[in-house]
Amino acid sequence: MNLIKRNQNWLPDVFSDLFSNDWMLRANATAPAINIVESEADYRIEVAAPGMTKDDFCVRIDDDNNLVISMEKKAENLGEKETELYLRREFSYSKFEQKMILPKNADKDKIAAKMEHGVLNVSIPKMNEDDLKKNMKMIAIA
Repeated sequence: MNLIKRNQNWLPDVFSDLFSNDWMLRANATAPAINIVESEADYRIEVAAPGMTKDDFCVRIDDDNNLVISMEKKAENLGEKETELYLRREFSYSKFEQKMILPKNADKDKIAAKMEHGVLNVSIPKMNEDDLKKNMKMIAIA
């Protein structure tokens, strides 16, 4: 599927995009931007989520030890008047889920998340070498 429109006559497309119904699909497929930062002590994940609250998010570790960040925002009645009709609305994400494989040195028991200024921040502390060796499971050979 080609996501970029190839058209030499771009001006009419700008206006047709504004009033066509094709934008609904694009708006619902939009996912928030994610930054992943590594420091000596930890990994940090930043999820841009303006207008969202901590109650809109779920951060968990699944059965495969992946970090899962999901978000669901219920559509709200924004005080629309019966005489008004939105021609374009892109203010909300409807549903989003991102799975991330955790590094081997991630301390899963100390992962923390907080919402601040429209950004979900997830902190994943790193284990030191001694803790990594302690968590290593040895298998006896019969």
